[in-house]
Amino acid sequence: MFDLPDDEVLSLSKEHVFYTWSAQAKVDPIAVKRAGGVYFWDVDEKRYLDFNSMTMCVNIGHGDERVIKAIQEQVAELPYAAPGMTTRARALASKMVAEITPQQALTKVLFTLGGADANENALKLARGYTGRHKILTRYRSYHGATAGAMAATGDPRRLVWEPNLMTGIVHFLDPYRYRSTFHRTNPDISEEEFAQDYLNHLEEIIQYEGPQTIAAILMESVTGTNGIIIPPEGYMQGVRALCDKYDILMIADEVMSGFGRTGKWFAVEHWDVVPDMITMAKGLTSAYAPLGAVAMKPEIAAAFNERAFESGLTYTSHPVSLAAAIANINVLRQDRIVEHAAAMGPVLNRMLTDLGEAHPSVGEVRNIGLFGIIELVRDRKTKEPLAPWNGSSPEMTALKKYCLDHGLFLYTHWHTVLIIPPLIITEEQLKEGFDVLNKALEFTDTAAQ
Repeated sequence: MFDLPDDEVLSLSKEHVFYTWSAQAKVDPIAVKRAGGVYFWDVDEKRYLDFNSMTMCVNIGHGDERVIKAIQEQVAELPYAAPGMTTRARALASKMVAEITPQQALTKVLFTLGGADANENALKLARGYTGRHKILTRYRSYHGATAGAMAATGDPRRLVWEPNLMTGIVHFLDPYRYRSTFHRTNPDISEEEFAQDYLNHLEEIIQYEGPQTIAAILMESVTGTNGIIIPPEGYMQGVRALCDKYDILMIADEVMSGFGRTGKWFAVEHWDVVPDMITMAKGLTSAYAPLGAVAMKPEIAAAFNERAFESGLTYTSHPVSLAAAIANINVLRQDRIVEHAAAMGPVLNRMLTDLGEAHPSVGEVRNIGLFGIIELVRDRKTKEPLAPWNGSSPEMTALKKYCLDHGLFLYTHWHTVLIIPPLIITEEQLKEGFDVLNKALEFTDTAAQ
């Protein structure tokens, strides 16, 4: 396809490419050549099992010909249309997204380029609709790398860019059971009481900040890279109730957790909650083309019937990306991939549990659908993490290197290992990855007590 020998890909990239999220002198990328199903191959034909769906996004797996064909046909017919126009792809994609939202209640769809600007636009919509400025988000959150989305982010990725970020963000604590700030001396508290304590904390923040100043609460329905924190029963329902009580919009960030990842189209469905807006990307096209979206209740869109919504980008509603989204949603439906992810959830849980029982460095494991995590510690009693806050450790580095050396691609974050494979993965393929992990954890066990 390209007139570039395989053995020059790395050298040319290192000469000219500026990498994000990286110190340039330390970049050592995998030179990927091709991919199929749950695997990809580098230029040396080494095969990797993809335990991270590349960037937590290739939900339907690599190389699905149905999506590739849809993209090819769209490029041949109409490769681009201006944002103020409409196309068959735009009309159909918006209808299909609206139909899969909880209770089909979010009937208006704004397409964006990805997850960060989906969140940016959701915040603009919330402020424009309510006339209020403040946005509440959680500390263990990541909402994107643009100025507004980074301000909304709670984790340390935000800190290096402060104070030059969007104003008006107030953070609050997550209901993180394993490391609960409120329950260190009472770990056996019931789930109902646990959820209520964190709802009380949120309501106190709302009262201190003044509910009349708060436009929206933005939350990842299931926290992503900051811990796969699964809300306790009653928590999401309680947040919805608080939003209703104080006339605050509820925005569910489903960029990572949407499109089958948790065994539902959207994770909020596990708790029968209907937010006012849902932001999405990643699994929307399974990354076959860049696309994000904000699905919203019709009354939010109606607020802009007579006044302009002052936002948008050149590639808004790009027809090639929309064609990928249509085909991707059809694949998810036709192959019952969401249902498959739900069925694989208990399988993943069993494998995680077995791994935890076999290795003293495993403090806790969690998963919902095919959204899983291993939390590694030096001491199970004290729960001391195997890597420092916002850092790594020799043991975590050794674990990741062993996995890559043995053809397992996964994501580690501080002291955790995330398990986020393509949703088409089989039990046998999961076991293939866990066999490697089982050996890799021997490096972390050496540091555990």
